[in-house]
Amino acid sequence: MLLPHPRTRDLFDSPVAAGGGWPGEPADPTTPVARSTEEVSALAAGATALADLDACSTVCRACPRLVAWREEVAVTRRRAYRDQPYWGRPAAGFGDPGAGLLIVGLAPAAHGANRTGRLFTGDRSGDWLFAALHRVGAASQAQSTDAADGLVLSGVRMVAAVRCAPPGNKPSTVERDTCLPWLRREVELTSPTVRVMMALGAFGWQATLGVARSLGWQVPVPAPRFGHGARAELTRGDGVVVHLVGCYHVSQQNTQTGRLTEAMLDHVLRECRVLADG
Repeated sequence: MLLPHPRTRDLFDSPVAAGGGWPGEPADPTTPVARSTEEVSALAAGATALADLDACSTVCRACPRLVAWREEVAVTRRRAYRDQPYWGRPAAGFGDPGAGLLIVGLAPAAHGANRTGRLFTGDRSGDWLFAALHRVGAASQAQSTDAADGLVLSGVRMVAAVRCAPPGNKPSTVERDTCLPWLRREVELTSPTVRVMMALGAFGWQATLGVARSLGWQVPVPAPRFGHGARAELTRGDGVVVHLVGCYHVSQQNTQTGRLTEAMLDHVLRECRVLADG
């Protein structure tokens, strides 16, 4: 039987990540590990910078089903990647820390970010998203293959509503709510610059609305419904308006069936960038 990657093995046996070795590793042996909903809330609220949030969130073990699944995938692996190490942990946000646009996805893919350690990297969904970001001038390259490929995002940051790869790509409501403090704190820490949040799919849309309500923002009533190109204005407590924009998820189910085309994706991204620029 294949042994898991060293960082995954350390997480089986230790309450902290090993740190070091993986490109962009945010955690170290002193990073505290959340093992309950309460600890997620406390550690997320206590993160004073994105680096702190990234470190704590990437060693989170608060959802037993997700922990077991992501680590099992990292051990068994897909045949095409059997000779590659797997990240096997939650995936942190990625991109420009001073972004005007925050893209909110669903969760890491089992053999995408759960393998490479970076959101939308190493899977078909990422192929579509990064190619589109490159076309609109927000990504330094059109391909995202691994965490050390040199890709840089400009004006854009991305994050998943749930940071662990879930079985069947379907996190439970409890798992979504347990993970929500990480997303909420990411929104707070990027609030000086983020003026647009683009939700990929209905799951990301609902998670974003949930964060907005939890932060005391004004959300339209009745609640805005998700749709491709749907827009809603969310007003922060300081009066700043953050635009929520919907986009069909870049899943193969959508892209291979033509429900989402390159032109549709490019159009929404360009709209978001215009709104983010004021």
